[in-house]
Amino acid sequence: MASTTSGSQRTGRLSEKQKELLAARIRGKSRNGKNGSVSGISRRQDSSPAPLSFAQQRLWFLDQLAPGNPFYNIATALPFSAVIDADILERSVNAVVERHEILRTTYEAVDGQPVQRVQDESFIPLEIVELTQMPAASRKPEAERIAAEAAATPFDLRTGPLLRTKLIRTGPTDYIFLLTLHHIVADGWSMGILASELTAIYTALASGQSANLPELPIQYTDFAIWQRDWFRGEVLRKQLDFWRGKLEDLPTLRLPGDRPRPARTQFKGNVLEAELTPDLTRRLKELSRRANCTLFITLLAGFKALLHRYCRQDDIVVGAPIANRNRPETEGLIGFFVNSIVLRTDLSGEPTFTELLSRVRQTAQE
Repeated sequence: MASTTSGSQRTGRLSEKQKELLAARIRGKSRNGKNGSVSGISRRQDSSPAPLSFAQQRLWFLDQLAPGNPFYNIATALPFSAVIDADILERSVNAVVERHEILRTTYEAVDGQPVQRVQDESFIPLEIVELTQMPAASRKPEAERIAAEAAATPFDLRTGPLLRTKLIRTGPTDYIFLLTLHHIVADGWSMGILASELTAIYTALASGQSANLPELPIQYTDFAIWQRDWFRGEVLRKQLDFWRGKLEDLPTLRLPGDRPRPARTQFKGNVLEAELTPDLTRRLKELSRRANCTLFITLLAGFKALLHRYCRQDDIVVGAPIANRNRPETEGLIGFFVNSIVLRTDLSGEPTFTELLSRVRQTAQE
């Protein structure tokens, strides 16, 4: 059995600078501005339109380019094998909507600039689809058709709401709960929060009790205002200088394909799943430990080595999503925080895999 290491032992191996950064992270504080002062995210004092976060502005811009597209819908289908009280489920959904302002927010342009408006109220109806009258063999295909249709139905950012729900009944105790949101109000982390809070509220209401969830310290608009205020002056200049250097003369990956790419992006990609055996996973984790890097770094290095072999290019660029929730105030919020960052690695000089791990790790740390 692998031995465990106490937190104090691990902390003792950190440098003084690393200890300072760890302490600041635990306190939920970050460097802000030229004077090095620290500050938290505060609640705004009015309900006037708020600016979009940088992440939201990207999606708003893309929606302006292709209005009414479903490319950035987040669709989830949750199967249940239990009796579901539709009324309580609808009340639970709306309790989450009332709790998180982002789920009752709409987006519009004012003087050419996008803003977000939080609506005082927004009721999300639960549409119920009854399939139990159909032949048993037809229910699953019909449920899949309904789910695909729900996922492909676009949202209007100006009018909202940007959340839809549907409950499909396929048997006496068999249900599929469909949740569809626009990406501008949520991300993968948000879906975990939504599912957790929805479960807690439904369970409490079904028992005749209240959920008593902890009060949210801030709302998403508070984060957006804070982010806009933080990314100014010297902080913004340093960020831009760093990325301009990293993205200078960015190459195109000449990946050989089995068919030509279409002239226009059609958003018809697919997913290929591969399962790693427990033994291989254990060995990869052990390799990561010996190289003083994370499993993510090891897998990314292997992926870059594979691309290098196929493309015969030394400059390999890969995009990777990050949660971007580096402050404690944001951890329990539903909202669009995730960001895609560019990870560029030089594979020239025929490095060993150990050397490649070091290069990839350096890039990620930067």
